[in-house]
Amino acid sequence: MKLMDAAELVKQPPDVTENPYRKSGKEASTGKQIPAPEEEPACQFFFDLNEKQGRKRSSTGRDSKSSPHPKQPRKPPQPPGPCWFCLASPEVEKHLVVNIGTHCYLALAKGGLSDDHVLILPIGHYQSVVELSAEVVEEVEKYKVTLRRFFKSRGKRCVLFERNYKSHHLQLQVIPVPLSSCTTDDIKDAFITQAEQQQIELLEIPEHSDIKQIAQPGAAYFYVELDTGEKLFHRIKRNFPLQFGREVLASEAILNIPDRSDWRQCQVSKEEEEMLARRFRKDFEPFDFTLDD
Repeated sequence: MKLMDAAELVKQPPDVTENPYRKSGKEASTGKQIPAPEEEPACQFFFDLNEKQGRKRSSTGRDSKSSPHPKQPRKPPQPPGPCWFCLASPEVEKHLVVNIGTHCYLALAKGGLSDDHVLILPIGHYQSVVELSAEVVEEVEKYKVTLRRFFKSRGKRCVLFERNYKSHHLQLQVIPVPLSSCTTDDIKDAFITQAEQQQIELLEIPEHSDIKQIAQPGAAYFYVELDTGEKLFHRIKRNFPLQFGREVLASEAILNIPDRSDWRQCQVSKEEEEMLARRFRKDFEPFDFTLDD
């Protein structure tokens, strides 16, 4: 945070609204506190709107009703406004959703680099991998392993990257690269070379390290994970090219589709998106671990 501009620290996201639970003047003067409602678990896409919400907490900070899991991690914060990626949000383009787990879901990328370019997204509102609770991290890892197996069966290796900068909901990009196109070392070299050309300090971090050990919640960063488990990390201090990850993978050295580096230039009709989603669901079904639950 010391390295961030003051303007960036106090910058509010778009569509921010006033806190509806702010104390009234009378209550503030008397010192009376309004108990904060507890957020409902964001672990299911379909849920019962008749369930009681906003249960009061006791003075110990726990629910007055006993819970079989008293040490559950804190629930994800709610978005300040409309979110395109919270699964329960009306803004989500649900025809792109191809698989739903307990804590995460898969969706085709809009304007993807390829027809099978997908996103791993948390169902609840988390801004980055660093902020994920333990059970969400576990399912993210499960999706990573499953997608690697899936793409390997189709003669491809997958590259993952996250850009926690000018984004409000975690989007873990998963891009398959044909094994015949290049090696993992070629992909690694392409990221390092283009980073140097743009004066981006892209550092290699230990294979089994956790991003949470390197970046603090709220810190801006970019990281890429190769199919070998190798990770490259950049701590964003000022400006960062929003399409950097796509530009590298779209370059001649990797996928050789430089005209597709910007997702806005790759959009197709809703009918074609629906067709691609149906095809991915069918192909992915033999690998779908959610069917075992």
